[in-house]
Amino acid sequence: MSLLSFEDVLAARDRIAPFARRTPVLTCSTIDAACGGRVAFKCENFQRTGSFKFRGATNAVGSLSSEERARGVYAHSSGNHAQALALAAKLHGIPAHVVMPEDSSPVKVEATRGYGARVAFCPPTDEGRREVAARVGEETGGVFVHPHDDPRVIAGQGTASCELIEEVGDLDLILVPVGGGGLLSGTLVAAKHLLPGVRVVGCEPAGANDAFRSLEAGRRITEFVPVTIADGLRTPLGENTFEILRALVDEIVVVPEGEILPSMRFVWERMKILVEPSSAVAVAPLLSGRVGASGRRVGVIVSGGNVDLRSAFEGES
Repeated sequence: MSLLSFEDVLAARDRIAPFARRTPVLTCSTIDAACGGRVAFKCENFQRTGSFKFRGATNAVGSLSSEERARGVYAHSSGNHAQALALAAKLHGIPAHVVMPEDSSPVKVEATRGYGARVAFCPPTDEGRREVAARVGEETGGVFVHPHDDPRVIAGQGTASCELIEEVGDLDLILVPVGGGGLLSGTLVAAKHLLPGVRVVGCEPAGANDAFRSLEAGRRITEFVPVTIADGLRTPLGENTFEILRALVDEIVVVPEGEILPSMRFVWERMKILVEPSSAVAVAPLLSGRVGASGRRVGVIVSGGNVDLRSAFEGES
């Protein structure tokens, strides 16, 4: 697997350093007691734009040539990559155009526009995303920045696990949410280099379990309609991320939909931090015991904290 090297991740770390935050690593004694391990949470919900996606988008934009920057960038995204690319483009002084599914979170749509990107909507399918994105590319002439399958994006995402391991040292197990696979792929490349014996597990919602099914089938499964509360994990694996996962991932754990919101609420109440359902997908296996953590040092990549809280406050004056 030569698509991406650890040196690419190190180069990304230097490239994004002026822009990205070094997010905190938090612990929770209640969660430790529940799973029997010692858990370190890499809190990308505190990253700029509220998710790890800012790392990859910033590395991709920062890697563009002068001629490419003049053309601007475009992408398709359910929300977090949309916001990340919009801000990365703004910080580099270039235009951004983003295609978002019609059922995207209104909060994420508003935030993407707030960072300066122009938004076009598409049907909530992989085919719909690709068709509308192709049209936007033709109209704008921009450079396409794939939300998870661009090697520059994957390298940027790998910087989160680098920081986690630098801060906490040795880990036995790392849990990572998986949708399109960019975060998990970057984590695999970085963590397996720094800690050759670490076990890296992807965590996927049952309503969008294409990574699990793809690895079992030995081919990418892309034509499906996801039905999951974890809106950031609805996209299928890319060609590059599929190959990285097939070569390096230790396991994909499928999380029942009924465990996602209770796990999110548990983190909110016990850790006092705001995480989105996609992040909770990597916490649920610890609380349910689907992943054995007893006596182990565990890292969890908390992928983001972009939640629409307006419905919770409807009727408030």
